Order: sequence, then C-alpha cells, then structure tokens
Amino acid sequence: MRPVLFSILGLDVQTYGVSKALAALVAALLLARSFGRLGLPRDDAYGLVMWGTIWGFAGAKVYYLLEQWPDVTMHDLGGMGFTWYGGLLAGVASAVVFARRHRLPLDLVAGVAAVPLSVAYSIGRIGCFLAGDGTYGRPTQLPWGVSFPHGVVATDVPVHPTPVYEALAALGIAAVLALASRRTSALRVAALYLVLSGTARFLVELLRTNDPVVAGLTQPQLWSLVGLVAAVVLWRAGRGGRHLTAARVEHVSEPALARRGSA
Repeated sequence: MRPVLFSILGLDVQTYGVSKALAALVAALLLARSFGRLGLPRDDAYGLVMWGTIWGFAGAKVYYLLEQWPDVTMHDLGGMGFTWYGGLLAGVASAVVFARRHRLPLDLVAGVAAVPLSVAYSIGRIGCFLAGDGTYGRPTQLPWGVSFPHGVVATDVPVHPTPVYEALAALGIAAVLALASRRTSALRVAALYLVLSGTARFLVELLRTNDPVVAGLTQPQLWSLVGLVAAVVLWRAGRGGRHLTAARVEHVSEPALARRGSA
C-alpha cells in the first residue's frame, strides 16, 4: 500500500487526496460532455462538480466528526476521516442550489450526474484501498485477502479488500446506468442509481467492521434504506419524464446572460 504517493521538496503528496482530486476531475469531464450533448453550458458542469466536491467534503468531515463525538481527537480533525453519506447529502444539497441558481433542469441534471458520480466513487475507493485508510473489511482466509501493514490504519491480518469490492461494483453500476439512460427517463436513471448504489453499500457492510446502531443495521445500511425510499419517489415521478438521449435544452444560464449584456 502507498499512503504517500510521492514527495516534493519534503512535502508528502497523499494517495488519498490525489484519488479524490482525480475522481472530481473525471466526473467533471464526463458531466461536461453530457451537458454539451443536452445543450447545457459545459462551464456549469464544471461549476456543479466543483461546488459539489467542496461542500461534499465539508459534509463528509462534519458527519464523521459527529460520529466520533465526544471522543474527537486531533487525528480526526486532520486530512483523513470522512463519511460518504455525509458527503453525498451535502453534495446533493449544493448541487440543487447550484442548479436552481443557474436555471438548470433538475431532472436532467439528476439523470446525467448518475454515471459520473458512480465512476468518481470507484476512483475514490481505489484511493482508499491504496492508502489503507481503515475502510477495509473483516479478517478473511480467502486468497484475495489483503493486509495493510503500512496503511494509514495498519493491520497485519489479511482482511476483505472492501474498497476494491465497492470500486468494481461502482463501475458495474455506471455501465448499467449508461445503458438505462438510453431507455428510460432521467429521473428513473437517478432512481436506479440510488437502488444499485444503496444495495451495493448495504451488502458490503456485511463484511465491514462498522458497529450496528439500530436493529442490527449499521448507519450506512440505514442510509441505504432511506435511499431506496427516495428511489421509489423518483421512479414514480419519472413516469413519462424526459429521456437523456432525446432531450435538448435551449438554455442560457444567468452568468451567460450577464456576459451577453456586457458584450
């Protein structure tokens, strides 16, 4: 494992941070391509990903600290320690605000964001694996069990490489969503993302070491169930909705209008 990717002038460049930056970059490029196909400003795609990433990380850190409260340490305040669902909630909230501010159609944005989000999640999980950040699973005797003697959270015992499981699942989900986007409405693509990603996380939690909180379920499993309920709502709302392959939006964002006015 390589928690430190390389060093420049004595400054360590962390694998974890590089993977998250790469995930955001890839997501932005994928989303911008989809925005261009829909007739939406590509710059808005980059802005959406930027603000979603910033607020997503903030939400993920705050959620993590609340989980550790009142036993928060200086290590918890550092660069490691983020909770995915906190980041997802904050990221979605910031994306909705951004979309409304720039007059982007929420249904289409939700649909086209599903594949980039899945791909970004996969890249991020590979970073977690390489860093050995403690998101791995229980001890195992399976031949692909991995130990993390030099990980951020070290262990000499072979464990389930659950970040790899999640990364592979996320890539598979992205492929399914890409196919579904050709056949169903944008909102139903978003609903399918919640179903598939929530199910994958629910199952991988069976191998993780997180403590149960209610009825034998961990916090991520409970959030997965919430996501399934939200998916039902989106699926029903998406009946007869716009398809991503057929939609073409005549749209000019407020910043674009301002530029035109000053020209």
